[in-house]
Amino acid sequence: MGIFQTAVAKVSRVDMSNISPLLQLLLLLWTTLLAGTVSASARYNVVMVIFDDLRPALGVYGDSLARTPHLDAFAQGSSYFTRAYSQQALCAPSRNSLLTGRRPDTLHLYDFYSYWRSFVGNFTTLPQYFKEHGYYTYSCGKVFHPGLSSNNSDDYPLSWSAPAFRPRTEQFMNSPVCPDHGGSVLRKNYLICPVQLQTQPYKTLPDIESVSEALRFIDSRKRSRQPYFLAVGFHKPHINFRFPRQFLGRFPLAPFYNYTEDAVKPPDMPDVAWNPYTDVRSRDDFKHKNISFPYGPISRQQAAQIRQAYYASVAYVDDLFGKLMARLDLERTVVVVLGDHGWSLGEHAEWAKYSNFEVALRVPLIIRSPEFPLIQPRPMHSITELLDVFPTLVDLAHLPPLPACNRSSSALEQLTCSEGKSLYPLLQGLGLAEEHVAISQYPRPGMLPTKHPNSDKPKLRNIKIMGYSLRTNYYRYTLWVRFHAHNFSRDWQNIYGEELYDHRLDSGEEFNLAALPEFNAIRQHLRCRLIEAVG
Repeated sequence: MGIFQTAVAKVSRVDMSNISPLLQLLLLLWTTLLAGTVSASARYNVVMVIFDDLRPALGVYGDSLARTPHLDAFAQGSSYFTRAYSQQALCAPSRNSLLTGRRPDTLHLYDFYSYWRSFVGNFTTLPQYFKEHGYYTYSCGKVFHPGLSSNNSDDYPLSWSAPAFRPRTEQFMNSPVCPDHGGSVLRKNYLICPVQLQTQPYKTLPDIESVSEALRFIDSRKRSRQPYFLAVGFHKPHINFRFPRQFLGRFPLAPFYNYTEDAVKPPDMPDVAWNPYTDVRSRDDFKHKNISFPYGPISRQQAAQIRQAYYASVAYVDDLFGKLMARLDLERTVVVVLGDHGWSLGEHAEWAKYSNFEVALRVPLIIRSPEFPLIQPRPMHSITELLDVFPTLVDLAHLPPLPACNRSSSALEQLTCSEGKSLYPLLQGLGLAEEHVAISQYPRPGMLPTKHPNSDKPKLRNIKIMGYSLRTNYYRYTLWVRFHAHNFSRDWQNIYGEELYDHRLDSGEEFNLAALPEFNAIRQHLRCRLIEAVG
């Protein structure tokens, strides 16, 4: 460990509660000045690992059903954030928000069908910033969402030093390659799809290919003096649940029957808040089950099987994550691990994502840096957002600090900035200057769930309502308002639904308090705070 790392490590172990705010500030300035003396060849490598649709179903987050030994072991030397939130519970908007440091409203992206550089502004991305400051940047797997939202190129060559690696088996992600119930014929597109690898196209799966390529890349950079930024994107546990069959055997079905008591839509949930889980319904093993649209319910056995398969998918990618970490030099590498958004497993009788509920928005966020060596996992309970990852990694790599976006200026005048905050002070043990909140959102084409247009995944031209959700230390407050897709404006007076949940008494967000008169004062306060935060 170098002089700088040793000095900061000592600072990180100081009990800041007994030090005056002025001395805390001086310590922060001192470590920042030391950071500026680090040469390019001495810079840490940076690895970002993204899991698709991963809620905090990990042992380190207290989930007793999880089987995630490798992620739990990684967390032993890390800081993990217990209240980290996605900006939208849909892959492309969430990832573009994470990778540009901009909110979906700034990017004007709520679906899969626009590229921010040509649609809104030429905003700098996280890997692009590292590339511009001397890093070799490389992407393996699903990092940017493929397709129009990343210019059909994963934003190469602006974000990456070489073309992004996409597994050749990705083309079969939604193909009928699942065995039928007899276990032989591969001609089904099932939701639950445990497989034998030798039966699959190319005898492998996309995430296995991505990790193999990431390991090849890590080995190829060992003799280089140029630091690298590597992003590895796992497809799982995104549906369909296609994974090596042996992982299903780790999870008996019985514990998943009583996972939640929810069986039907809560009576006080606004209809506009409901996701009818159309992608789950479309799979061959569920579309003939006569699940009534839009509220179901799914049978208890089907529900247990979905949960079992979700946890098996998580165990599968945990195993691959362990192989990736075993090859890294963690003494020279900053690693951040996260999910792009959560996934409902029957809470509120909902499935999949596509909502503003806690289970759809809350994600694991784990950060490990050689600068802050830890013996035990360190939980961080401050509210954080995926927007915060960009400025945090910049500070952990001791690159020039990323400016905060100025809300009074046009977005087009600020091509390199972040709407998030750096978590670096938290990692130092200094705390944040103020209480922070998380802002998330979800679009709808109308007040009621529909198949056409798809109310889970409406295209921009069909969006008529936007649900904005504010997460504070104690409450989640969500307001569904009129949205004008042609000019991306909102009418705060035209309200289609309102939700208020008190997490001190109702962590599952089961009881909507918005209509109760005794909560009028806090509801009005949170509404004003939400409108001010969204702008």
